[in-house]
Amino acid sequence: MQARAYAERVPAIPEPVTPETVDPAISDVLRGVYDPCCQDKGISVVDMGLLHRASISGGVAQVDLVLTTGWCPFASRVLTDVESAVAGLPSVERAEVRVVWDEAWSPERLSADARSKLRFLPPPAEVADRASFVAAQRTGSLSPNSLNTGDRHDR
Repeated sequence: MQARAYAERVPAIPEPVTPETVDPAISDVLRGVYDPCCQDKGISVVDMGLLHRASISGGVAQVDLVLTTGWCPFASRVLTDVESAVAGLPSVERAEVRVVWDEAWSPERLSADARSKLRFLPPPAEVADRASFVAAQRTGSLSPNSLNTGDRHDR
């Protein structure tokens, strides 16, 4: 089995990723691959929205990823981990992992689960008293009573 990960200019697809553009076997195996920045939160490269396009044809898997930033210090590791996982699929003889440079990653690519795990603050509608909430954050005395799902919205 031959596998290699590399970066080249891969044209972006104007439409969003759909089940038709991502082979389900690749998506499933990549749910167990993590960007080191999000591994402690249990957010896979799929949930991070890094998977742009993936297919298997004639024993060759092609996987295109969108990085969160071109300066990602873990890009090499992510590419290698993705390549290893995909190369391990029974129908894959060779895996090619490429970086899509013509499309920017954005938070909209996050899955709902990833978005909730990365949320540092509650939604504004859940904060009944904004001033008290901010004060509690500053002093570290935030309690469950600081949140309320009442009707008041301070925006």
